[in-house]
Amino acid sequence: MINLPLMDNNITREDVGFLIEFLQKNDIFTQNKNVVEFEKLWSQWLGVKHSIFVNSGSSANFITMAILKELYGEGEIIASPIGWSSDIAAIINAGHKPVFADVNLENLSMNDERIIEKITTNTKAVLLTHVLGFNALTDKLLKILKERNIPLIEDCCESHGATHKGQKIGTFGRISNFSFYYAHHMSTIEGGMICTDDEKLYQYARMFRSHGMTRECNSQEYKNEFENLYTETYPEFTFAVPGFNMRSTELNAVIGLNQLKRLDANNRSRYENFKLFVEQLDPGKYFTDFKLDGSINYAFILLVRNGDDELYQRVVKMFREENVEFRRGTAGGGNLARQPFLKKACPGVDAKKLTNAEYIHQYGMYLGNYPTLEKEKINMLCRKLNEL
Repeated sequence: MINLPLMDNNITREDVGFLIEFLQKNDIFTQNKNVVEFEKLWSQWLGVKHSIFVNSGSSANFITMAILKELYGEGEIIASPIGWSSDIAAIINAGHKPVFADVNLENLSMNDERIIEKITTNTKAVLLTHVLGFNALTDKLLKILKERNIPLIEDCCESHGATHKGQKIGTFGRISNFSFYYAHHMSTIEGGMICTDDEKLYQYARMFRSHGMTRECNSQEYKNEFENLYTETYPEFTFAVPGFNMRSTELNAVIGLNQLKRLDANNRSRYENFKLFVEQLDPGKYFTDFKLDGSINYAFILLVRNGDDELYQRVVKMFREENVEFRRGTAGGGNLARQPFLKKACPGVDAKKLTNAEYIHQYGMYLGNYPTLEKEKINMLCRKLNEL
């Protein structure tokens, strides 16, 4: 039996020991100096000026969409039908309208031509999701968005360390968001990060993270500006924006600091695992034309070729017999335009017109890929798949 879980030991005994040592020596556990240190080191690792640690990647999405509304007003956000529900929920809850662009099969991410087709005078931003470790960027898309002054928001929640032409994704957009959920490239148990080079967006993210309070700004210039603008409230209790409580804790940051030390090495293992998996699959039965350049995949993506329903069912049966944990539909369960909450919020969206998203929904799935995964298990898995 293969016995392949989705994730193995993402919180190690070393991480736990690091946390126990912190608990024994400290008595402040809410957001404090370790959160600041984690934000600093994450910014250095990624290559951005500012990072804001929050309690989840979903919270990062919610804050980002709220900032867009606060600074630029409501409008249309072009988004992917393959991703996670919080991407779309954040758009809707901020008062924006999601506009879906279909995806490519080779990286599960939005096709640049489909994105460009959807741009109108009402477009406030493009929320580009780098799905399951792939790089979704193209030079053409970056050029068009720059020419039209449309903000690029990068959702990198599933793609820590992926690159575009050698530069880390998450450094191209006006804002980028990351998740540190247990199953991702690195984990803080729960947690997320908002990253930007823009000072104003950074200060607004700090306010939105903590109830909308102006005292959360760490820029005296911005504090003075708000104090002069809002003279009827006390500076220590001025709520400039309709913020949230989406802070994280010292405990999560301590784990993040230890996890960050091995992120690059773990990513190299994941890349080699995914490459081995794709190279060994039968290309006549399964889609193998994935864009590996710049990818860091924490999951094996399996797409059945030619809409073969019988093969798909045999794969599902084999996985269950071999105790291989899997998720149907790939990221987020496939085509998000099919989801009940989306149908209620946007009744005019036709899921069937998103052709590739529909194909992924019907014939796609993903399996676990983690640094400690033995190569022999990958070999055995591929042999079993090819025999079906």
